[in-house]
Amino acid sequence: MRARLPILGLLGALVLMPYLWMVAASLKPASEIFRASLSLWPEHLAIAENYGRVLSRVPVLLYLWNGIVVCGGILLFQLLFAVPAGYALAKLRFPGRSLAFGAVMLGLLVPPHVPALPLYVAASGLGLLDSYTALIAPFAISVFAIFLFRQFFSALPDDLLHAARLDGMGEWAIVWRVVLPNAWPAATAFAIFSVVSHWNDLFWPLIVVQGHAHATPALGVLQFRSEEAGDDFGAMMAAAVLMTLPLVLAFLLAQRRFVEGIATTGLKG
Repeated sequence: MRARLPILGLLGALVLMPYLWMVAASLKPASEIFRASLSLWPEHLAIAENYGRVLSRVPVLLYLWNGIVVCGGILLFQLLFAVPAGYALAKLRFPGRSLAFGAVMLGLLVPPHVPALPLYVAASGLGLLDSYTALIAPFAISVFAIFLFRQFFSALPDDLLHAARLDGMGEWAIVWRVVLPNAWPAATAFAIFSVVSHWNDLFWPLIVVQGHAHATPALGVLQFRSEEAGDDFGAMMAAAVLMTLPLVLAFLLAQRRFVEGIATTGLKG
């Protein structure tokens, strides 16, 4: 046990090193960032310069608000679809259930970049480009969420559902009033996966968003890249710190639920 803690601490430090370097670079002037020697703590603080350029050149609050709207909308629709679907696959008996679960498993193998072109053509044809709908709709159904909830619901005792049916509750009432309240650990774990994935997503917003009105946090960081003048690394790192700070705070607040959800959602049949 005593040997395990230093090893875990070392591994944790290795995982945190990129983030710590990003924070340190956001405090340094450009001359220190490109030095041959590596030092996390800056000799000369450039907080006002780097963070001032971020706050003056890009609408940070707008990008953060867009990120909240997009990630919140995606998560809401994913839960609305995944919770009933996971419950049906775990607890209901109907023809084609195994086939439906097999389709979910196959869906896990499809990279998100594969359907990007037909989705873009469809959004363009419907006039939905540069809108919240274009950012949210393609991700409204998550096969990973369906799989995760199916695995979690499989472990729920059937006696709990039988008792709810004896009280006269229908299947929809059981899903939202009995099953979901017992699935908050899994819902919290999936919420962190979903929000982090779509908050940091650059591929799809870069395709469908034009201008600042619906730009996401990941697009905000790109504002400090320039092929002609060179990348402004100090401001870019400052922008990355500001854009990722909400995720760090959210994880710190929900870390107990997250660990509980991962621990209780195993690969059960």
